[in-house]
Amino acid sequence: MNLQILFKENKEELLFGRYITLEQVEPLLLKLNTNNQLKKVGKSVLGKPLYSYTIGTGSVKIYLWSQMHGNEGTTTKALFDFFNVLHSGSSYATQMLEKFTFCALPLLNPDGAAAYTRVNANEVDLNRDSQNLTQPESKILRAIFEEFQPDYCFNLHDQRTIFGAGTDGKPATASFLAPAYNEDREINESRLKAINVIAAINETLQHYIPGQVGRFDDSFNINCIGDMFQNLGVPTILFEAGHFQNDYLREETRKFIFFALISSFSYLNENDIVIDKTDNYLNISQNNTIFYDFIYKNIKINYDGIEIITNFAAQYKEELIDNQIVFKAYFSEISNLESKFGHVEFDGKGAAYSDDFGKTPRLNEIANFKLDNSIEFVNGLIKI
Repeated sequence: MNLQILFKENKEELLFGRYITLEQVEPLLLKLNTNNQLKKVGKSVLGKPLYSYTIGTGSVKIYLWSQMHGNEGTTTKALFDFFNVLHSGSSYATQMLEKFTFCALPLLNPDGAAAYTRVNANEVDLNRDSQNLTQPESKILRAIFEEFQPDYCFNLHDQRTIFGAGTDGKPATASFLAPAYNEDREINESRLKAINVIAAINETLQHYIPGQVGRFDDSFNINCIGDMFQNLGVPTILFEAGHFQNDYLREETRKFIFFALISSFSYLNENDIVIDKTDNYLNISQNNTIFYDFIYKNIKINYDGIEIITNFAAQYKEELIDNQIVFKAYFSEISNLESKFGHVEFDGKGAAYSDDFGKTPRLNEIANFKLDNSIEFVNGLIKI
């Protein structure tokens, strides 16, 4: 199967960029509702509808949800690309629909999505509400879990640009986790099934993004939904869509998440015997916080009246302005930045820093400055 062609043929062109809301998703769900697959299953805090989309007749039941954190829409895009595959009429689609029954909540936190926030309208992180179930969105997710009784759960998220796969300076474009089911982080049969799926995904993705697949930390927290479902005996797989080079809109990352979904279901379709791929899983590089969006090296600044040569970093903040996500670069650290990498790096070779306030970057200020009073940077980038 040529995954590149499959993606190109099934990419949902009406979903694009970082700001993915119910207003965009709802018409697509209605279009895909060809045989009463779509149900309104509840309401958000602000009264927006929560939908489930169920398709397929197979015995293996797959439960998927995206945008539990409202500002994490990359996996929602990939999920709709996959829905298009299931509606393509291809022999692969027929295999998938006969083998599996998919139940998806494709936008669990519509209020957070509209506001472009991690939390819901009550400012609660739904991924810390799996035990107390204080929020309507959390209750719906759990109720459908109990009604559907899935064989596998797919917990779909985004992660920040700060993460690298390992420590060698490669971004964690896609990261995965088979969550722990207990404090000791033991591996039982359920967790092993999730581990094996991730090992199969990694084997595929290494052909496309070698060295850019990460493994998330597996510290146990029963308040997290993945840990809870794993604790309840259902193999659960955490997806984290991360940064690909120069892809702040995450359109390339979207493709690799699509590849990961396809490869996971292909693996489950072909493998009924549980073998042990734990070593393959543990060989996936651990996620590490090693990146800034910008690093500027060997810059002369005036620090407490003394001129020194040092390095400093800037990091984008994503701000919702007029229904658009605007990336604003703010100064975030001044130090030697040892063992840190920048998605963009600039060597000043001793050039002198200046801005409207003085001769030293001020933390949390927008990254507008000059070097040697001639090279101008605006919002972190060289002004052309």
